[in-house]
Formats: sequence, C-alpha cells, structure tokens
Amino acid sequence: MKISIITPCFNSAATLVDTIESVLSQSYGDIEHVIVDGGSSDDTVEIIRRYEPRYEGRLRWVSEPDKGIYDAMNKGIRMASGDVVGILNSDDFFTSPEIAAFIARNIDGHQAVYGDVCYFSDTTRKVVRYYSSRAFRPWQMRFGFMPAHPSFYCRKYLFDEIGYFNTDYKIAADFDLILRFIMINRIDAVYIDHNFVNMRTGGISNSGLKSHMRIFSEHLKSYRANGIKSNFLFESLRYPVKIAELAMQKLSFRRRHL
Repeated sequence: MKISIITPCFNSAATLVDTIESVLSQSYGDIEHVIVDGGSSDDTVEIIRRYEPRYEGRLRWVSEPDKGIYDAMNKGIRMASGDVVGILNSDDFFTSPEIAAFIARNIDGHQAVYGDVCYFSDTTRKVVRYYSSRAFRPWQMRFGFMPAHPSFYCRKYLFDEIGYFNTDYKIAADFDLILRFIMINRIDAVYIDHNFVNMRTGGISNSGLKSHMRIFSEHLKSYRANGIKSNFLFESLRYPVKIAELAMQKLSFRRRHL
C-alpha cells in the first residue's frame, strides 16, 4: 500500500527542512512525497532540489503559481500515485519515524483514519495545545467540530468519487471536505489514539478574530451547500467547549510536572 504525503508550500525555506526530514525518516518504505510549491521567491526550491537525491525516486514536485493552499493541495492529490493520501503542511512535521507505518497498518480495511495533533510555539518550543479527535462524532460537525485535518489520511479514490477541496473557500475548505466525506457520505473513517503531527502555531486558521469570523462565514456557507441545518448560534457553542478543553489540558500538564 503506497502512501502519498502532500506538502503545499510557498516561501517555506525557514521550516521546510523539518518537514522533509520527518518524511525521509519514516521507516515505512512504500511512500512518496509530493511537494507543490506556489512559485516561491526564497530558497524553498533550492531546498527541494538539494534533498531530491535522498528520496531515491520517491519525490514528485512542482513549482508554479497557484490559486492558494487548497488549489495546491488539489494539485498534489492529482499528482499522487499512492493508494492513500494525506496532507503534511510545510511548517509541520511527523511526531516519529513510525507514523506512515502506523497509518498503513490502521487504515487496512477502512477508507480513512484520523488521530491527534499537537500545536507548539516555534519560539519557546512549548506545547500550547493538544488537539485530540477522540471525542469527535460526525453529528458534531453541525456545531463546527471536526477531526484534526493534518491527521486525516484516506483512500485516494474518494476524491474522485466525492470531490476535492473547494477552492471557493479560503480558510475552511478542509472543514467542507471532511463534512462531505464523513457527515454527508459517511465514509468508513476510524479514530486512532495517536499524535500524528507537530504543528507550529500561526497557521491560516489560527490567527485572530478576523480569521474566526471568516471561519464562521465559510462554515455556514458549507452547511447551506450541503443541505445541513445549522446556524451562528450552533457554531458559537463550540467555543465554550474548546475553552474548557484548553483549561483541562493546562491543568493536566501542570499536574504532570509538579
């Protein structure tokens, strides 16, 4: 079973090495790395070329203008030759060399798997949030909840059957895609109790009030497009839950380090 890891990037020279090294360190041999660069003006392409020989034919990449991160993801999925695909962004990296093997082992007999991710501060290297998908249920998407997208790996054929990332969304196309996959089409997706990816804070969906208002707007647009009944009030209910989760995580972290 080949796993294709898709990395969209643009001017990512400061972080891409960590991403590449984490892919190259994987113990599972049947993987390919698909890097889709949006025409960077920094050293991103030079880094890709420098690392290309180490992949020994398992790297596919392109550098050309695109229409944003979701367009780059779609392009990478179409380029991929794997049976299973997932996204590893250019400022993220796998938590261990066993992640690809772990995915291959657990997706056997299923259409998709998802797990947990960890956010950390790139300046202090401290964990700021642990995003667990353990409690997720498909009906919760009506309230804006979703499994951690960077941990979501699925059969490639699902994109041809259900659809790719909708590039009309600028910040919530991942939510819209998982809504269509998991809630609307009810694919066989299973939760795996494991931390897949370390993520630096500051991504496009984690930056300020304006970003959160855009998420609200795009979630509501996705609900309407997919015939799901929800509203602004339903969406708002997830924030008290998230605040409580963060408080519990901080309390648990302090107890472990007393």
